[in-house]
Amino acid sequence: MSALHPQPTEKHASWAWAETRATEDDVMLRARERSAELGLTPASEGTAALLAVLAATRAPSAVVEIGTGAGVSGLALLRGLPERTVLTTVDPDADAQRAAREAFSEAGLPGPRVRMISGRSRLVLPRLTTGAYEMVVVDGDPAARTFDVEQAGRMLAPGGLLVVLDALDGDRVPRAALREPSTVSARMVERAIREDDAWLSAVVPTGTGVLLAVRR
Repeated sequence: MSALHPQPTEKHASWAWAETRATEDDVMLRARERSAELGLTPASEGTAALLAVLAATRAPSAVVEIGTGAGVSGLALLRGLPERTVLTTVDPDADAQRAAREAFSEAGLPGPRVRMISGRSRLVLPRLTTGAYEMVVVDGDPAARTFDVEQAGRMLAPGGLLVVLDALDGDRVPRAALREPSTVSARMVERAIREDDAWLSAVVPTGTGVLLAVRR
């Protein structure tokens, strides 16, 4: 017999505890401060910790991040990735990438470990090699999310891991009456992945939701 499901208040308490259990160093905290100064919303503490664990577990040799921001998610990934792995990160915001570059420098990460590409994903991603990456993290413009995930499927090698951040759109996806454009795009992506036999997937309610999918 399965245990009774926890009440909503208990779920919230567990979520809040999981979100705050990670301890972040000064480099990460300054990256979060730069995010706030630029009006950006970085990956939550729990999501950053999850990214580091996923990167360490998968140990991919090549990773693409769509949406550099001020470097919070990139720092998390690089702390989990093997030293040989290069992170390719794409963002059209030059100020954000400048802030991310400062964060990577403060972390003592050598320049060759990060390839920063400035530009919109619709222009950049089609130029990246098909089947060449073992992990793709999607955290860019919600309006381009469907395109970004389609391109991620093309870029990933068999067995590669897709990670979509803000997959629950700030807890709006489960509420069917909400039809914000970002919510609709998140629902479309989740449904497309769930109904495609080429993917094995799960949604984790960390942060604002993380969709994980492995390319069969």
